[in-house]
Amino acid sequence: MVTINMKQTIKKQLQETGQYMMQYDLAWGNSGNISARTEDNSFLITASGTYLGDLDLEDFVEYSLETNKCMTSGRKPSKEIPMHQAIYETRPEIGAVLHSSPLYSTLVASSNLDIPSALFVEGMYYLERIERVAYAHPGSINLGELVRDKAKKANILLLENHGVLVYDTSIKEAKMALQTLEMACKMLLISRKANVTLQELPDNVVQGFLHESGYKPRRRWES
Repeated sequence: MVTINMKQTIKKQLQETGQYMMQYDLAWGNSGNISARTEDNSFLITASGTYLGDLDLEDFVEYSLETNKCMTSGRKPSKEIPMHQAIYETRPEIGAVLHSSPLYSTLVASSNLDIPSALFVEGMYYLERIERVAYAHPGSINLGELVRDKAKKANILLLENHGVLVYDTSIKEAKMALQTLEMACKMLLISRKANVTLQELPDNVVQGFLHESGYKPRRRWES
């Protein structure tokens, strides 16, 4: 059972995550929303209208997956709750979900470009599986269901003409994945402008890294 003190710790971690995302240009303005699982069937999410760079401990709403209702009175959750709910219901091992619109990642999400995943070590791990989600209006049930359909196929979703959705086992891992994604997209777009050809590592090297290097345990993906 998660105690009140543990929930306060999670809130502080999310608060720090919002600041981190702003500091490293992983979010801007009042766009973006973040969440973390508290129990098997509940999670904390930023309240509607909050600014990720200046979150208070009262700027979070707890939401129940069992009742589909808020467990916190006085604040509305982010309208993007259908996406977060879809991830937590589909992927029980997921501990945190980050949604934002970083410049380079959103440029790629608004294009038909493929993101190279075999340029550097972090990319090979965090960007192993990326899926695109067709545009649907932010906050809509339709968008939530589109995310649900792709949730088991990747830990990074490009929301077309919208932004990105990154989720992982912990807040720390999700932050690393988000920053890795933005770096890869930045490299891709800058290289195209500079007419630099990026050289990805061959597949046998990538597979050797993923399965034999001992860097991290492999994820299990739905085929």
